[in-house]
Amino acid sequence: MQLIPSRVAHLASAYKVLKAPAVAGPEAQRDPAVIARVSEMLSTIERDGMDAVLRYARELDGWDRDDVEIDPATPAGDALTPELRAALELGQQRTEAFARLSREKLVDFEAELVPGLTVGHRYIPIARVGAYLPAGRFPLLASAFMTVNVAKVAGVPTVVACTPPQPDGRPNPAVLYAAQISKADRIFCLGGVQALAAMAFGLLGELPVDMLVGAGNAYVAEAKRQLFGTVAIDLLAGPSEVAVIADETADVELVAADLLGQAEHGPDSPAALVTTSEELATAVIAEVDRQLETLATNGIAGPAWRDHGSVVWAEDRETAVALMDEFAPEHLEVHTADDDWYWGALRNYGSLFLGHASTVAYSDKGMAGTNHVLPTAGGARHSAGLSVSRFLKPLTYQRVTPGATPDLAVAVDEMSAYEGMAAHRATATLRLDRWPA
Repeated sequence: MQLIPSRVAHLASAYKVLKAPAVAGPEAQRDPAVIARVSEMLSTIERDGMDAVLRYARELDGWDRDDVEIDPATPAGDALTPELRAALELGQQRTEAFARLSREKLVDFEAELVPGLTVGHRYIPIARVGAYLPAGRFPLLASAFMTVNVAKVAGVPTVVACTPPQPDGRPNPAVLYAAQISKADRIFCLGGVQALAAMAFGLLGELPVDMLVGAGNAYVAEAKRQLFGTVAIDLLAGPSEVAVIADETADVELVAADLLGQAEHGPDSPAALVTTSEELATAVIAEVDRQLETLATNGIAGPAWRDHGSVVWAEDRETAVALMDEFAPEHLEVHTADDDWYWGALRNYGSLFLGHASTVAYSDKGMAGTNHVLPTAGGARHSAGLSVSRFLKPLTYQRVTPGATPDLAVAVDEMSAYEGMAAHRATATLRLDRWPA
């Protein structure tokens, strides 16, 4: 998430970069060593099946059992404090509520275009979905809400979830509990490339899944890339991103905290501020440095801000919007005196957070109900994030009566004759013979 000079050349006199990323360009999203290793693993698993899955599980995760399925009666919640259980349950409920509201707006329809020609579409759920629930350096507890939970609201009959084992050989109990309350049909303690391959190739006692969803490390992302086509995927996400549009009314401490809140995801996570106040820009840069001094995750957020942080002054709000639409961030916060104007003007973002009281973390943890699986690396210019609609296929259909035949068939006859497509032409003319005007 950086400004590309050629894309903003028309704004050159209307903005000024006050802090540029130390890294001149985005880090490579695809490491040749990762590509080769993932390719080798997928080929081996496709050839050798579950034996290969278990070999990789032992080699990479230290798995020491022959069965990777988790007993659905496992009391994962018992290992958690009541407060954490309540927070997870609230996140699941909020995410489900938003997904249900979204589903209600996706309606089947049928209409008669002309007499005798009826058309429509129906929303049909995908049959089988595989969800990957990461549990590495930071176990992302809300991942199940955004994937398993939303898929089940969409009506997906079978949702299989995989999550990697912890050093003690068991799944993370909070991740497991989140999957359980999200109504996963089956849950497996299996990580990385081998988990995605097992779901995609149908090696877990289920038919192959039709779609893979969920975040993960570079190996998981590359496995999704290589499996795309064999299965559908949600999106290819890079490092987490945050951007803030602010004016002179913004709270400097909150803006700095929110930039660091996403920079904390990893040392390659970009964070950007676009502001119409140069005074605020200078103050935020200083405040970020101040907060980093005592931040427990300074070792992650500090390099991310140094190498991938941006602060840009814009001469007016129109320029600020134009710049932000070029950033096209995954998460975009608006801290201004006229948030509604920005809400109407902005076009490119994964999810929008309006007002000083709003923050990305509310969505990250499921409390806002909206999905946190969102496009990165400029993908918001053309794509949206995961939602209930992604698990539904709007399938079209048509119904024709004999009386509508001349209106349709004569035109198809003419076009097919011009194209030289004799078989197409015959499908129309045969019907004209049967049902002439």
